[in-house]
Amino acid sequence: MPTIATYRCGVRAEQIAEEFPVVSMDSDALEAVRLLATRRLPGLVVTDQAGTPVTILPASQVVRLLVPAYVQEDPSLAGVLSESIADRIADKLGGKSVAAVLPKPPPEMATVKSDDTLIEVAAIMACNRSPLVAVMGGEGIVGVITAPRLLEVALGSH
Repeated sequence: MPTIATYRCGVRAEQIAEEFPVVSMDSDALEAVRLLATRRLPGLVVTDQAGTPVTILPASQVVRLLVPAYVQEDPSLAGVLSESIADRIADKLGGKSVAAVLPKPPPEMATVKSDDTLIEVAAIMACNRSPLVAVMGGEGIVGVITAPRLLEVALGSH
């Protein structure tokens, strides 16, 4: 694990970027949500057909699919619903693409350059209220930095 001294000496985004699953707009929504759930991810990077990151599918927005719109507007109604409503998520996602389940409008994909500093990465993440950023290099996406990864490096061994 990097120490705080390493952090102060100029760690760059590409040094802490990690491999991360990505999906395309055309990917199967149910498979994408299974990936979110089984890997306990904060979201997924969504790419266009050329493989360029265009948006994020945040796990928090997928959770909204569990709850009918009228309950989202008045959460006090949640107590009268049966838990079987949550069982219907597979039905709601079946046969749909990732594009079909993205929030409207879809969130902007937060990206950073591979040579950006930790402070630059944190600023982009904070400004976009995004749990992750895509790290871009000369040939496309280098990896992803999640908020927990950024905090891990920033805190070092303290």
